Amino acid sequence: MFRRLLDAPYLLLTLVPLFWAGNIVLGRHIAGHVPPATLAWLRWVLAVLILLPFAWRAMRTEWPLVRRHWLLVGVLSFTGITLFNTMQYHALEFTPALNALLIQSTGPLLIAFWALVLNGDRLSAGQAAGIGLSLLGVLTIICRGDPAVLANIEFNQGDLWMIAAMIIYGIYSALLARRPGFSQLGFLGYSLAIGALLLTPLFVAERMVSPPVTFDAQAIAAIVYVAIFPSVLAYLFFIRGIQLVGPNRAAPFFHLMPVFGSALAIVFLGEQPFLYHAVGYALVLLGVVIATLWSPRRVSPARNS
Repeated sequence: MFRRLLDAPYLLLTLVPLFWAGNIVLGRHIAGHVPPATLAWLRWVLAVLILLPFAWRAMRTEWPLVRRHWLLVGVLSFTGITLFNTMQYHALEFTPALNALLIQSTGPLLIAFWALVLNGDRLSAGQAAGIGLSLLGVLTIICRGDPAVLANIEFNQGDLWMIAAMIIYGIYSALLARRPGFSQLGFLGYSLAIGALLLTPLFVAERMVSPPVTFDAQAIAAIVYVAIFPSVLAYLFFIRGIQLVGPNRAAPFFHLMPVFGSALAIVFLGEQPFLYHAVGYALVLLGVVIATLWSPRRVSPARNS
């Protein structure tokens, strides 16, 4: 069943923003309770421990690939694992959810930009229309159906950190298309392990200047969630989705994150749904469908996992 799931790219790319939306909601909820570098380091170390029994055989076999492509693997680990999530957690200590969702909605545009710069991939008319329509849906949700809300948004240092994190995420997503012939588990195992290792100096420095972390039930539950769903599963699904359909066709699915995020807020935080939620969701889903159906077909490589 799991093998069949790995051959369903659009289901994979739908689950990824769902898991990452939960990460954002949770990260904002516990901001100040667990420092950002500490949360990120614990997240990745636990994720490596969870993944290692399944990935160890592939990692041993693919060690020559790592040595041959060490620079690309290192850059992907540093951008996608070490930097992006740590900067995102740090941003959530300062920026409100409205600003974070607005900035995250630039994800598909940044992915398309870096895919063009780094890989020479151009957007098709269908991809551009789909990204634009889904972005309109995101803005509808964020501004609650009133465009004047956007004019009143005030940006702070957290927003700058989030913008920088999204730029790095765009680079990471575009470079994933260059991933050499690793298996899914082998590549993810190396990425998480190297990313956690590169994050260790920042984690140690933060622990030296920050007060001790209280590992109560809330903190433990948050760490377990972020280690399993937005880490192991989401990254595995995202890497596979990029492999099957390419970064530009995968990019519009990123707009599902604010949709899922607002839905999670309605369900778990008791926020009241309004008509603009339904309109925004419909626009996002329509944009994803257009970008998916009206895009050049990509011949996916044979699965080696």
